[in-house]
Amino acid sequence: MIVYPAMDLLGGRIVRLEQGRFDRVTHYESTPPAAVQAFAQAGAQWVHVVDLDGARAGAPVQHGLIASLANGSLRIQAAGGIRTREQVESLLAAGIARVVIGSLAVRDPGLVRSVLSDFGADRITLALDVELVDGEPLVAVAGWTESSGRSLWDVIANFPAARHLLVTDIGRDGMMRGPNLPLLRQIVGRLPGLEVQASGGVSSIDDLRLLPTAGAIVGKALWEGRIDLKEAISACA
Repeated sequence: MIVYPAMDLLGGRIVRLEQGRFDRVTHYESTPPAAVQAFAQAGAQWVHVVDLDGARAGAPVQHGLIASLANGSLRIQAAGGIRTREQVESLLAAGIARVVIGSLAVRDPGLVRSVLSDFGADRITLALDVELVDGEPLVAVAGWTESSGRSLWDVIANFPAARHLLVTDIGRDGMMRGPNLPLLRQIVGRLPGLEVQASGGVSSIDDLRLLPTAGAIVGKALWEGRIDLKEAISACA
């Protein structure tokens, strides 16, 4: 399993939001370049970087900063504020290894299918953030401020060519209560053709060992010192 250390950027600084809320922000001292260097030294192959300003604005804000981080040895998976084909193309041209598309997959599936076809499924990650309602994973959009009213299964069915799927359980994100293993097992079982990345709730290396997914996003637990990245990568190898 691939461990993706996560770095969320707000105003050029590394932060974490609790359940996606901008009024619940924790700031960290490390700079983005220093963090990327530390991740590489710990043995990471990928880093997951989120432009929170862009996610809130619905348009890129920090893509220049994110692109500048692509000069190192790590492959960057970049998310936040990506709404157009041109933005995807610009990030890929700048050296970003994989671009994450979220709300756009719900709002304009035709465009996303075109992007998958033109740039290749291995360079695009579909990110579907879900909230469980009566046991059904419903997809949220617009930075978790709106529900699409559609299930994860309904949305992902629009993209038969997709290869990478990042699923965040909103109720677990930033809460350090462990991942939603029953949901993740269901996703992996129902969507065997996808490389699934789990996001939300990972608080320990034991959590990582239990995951059935191909990848895991590790954010708050890493920044709070509950997980040592080098040990986590070794445990998941």
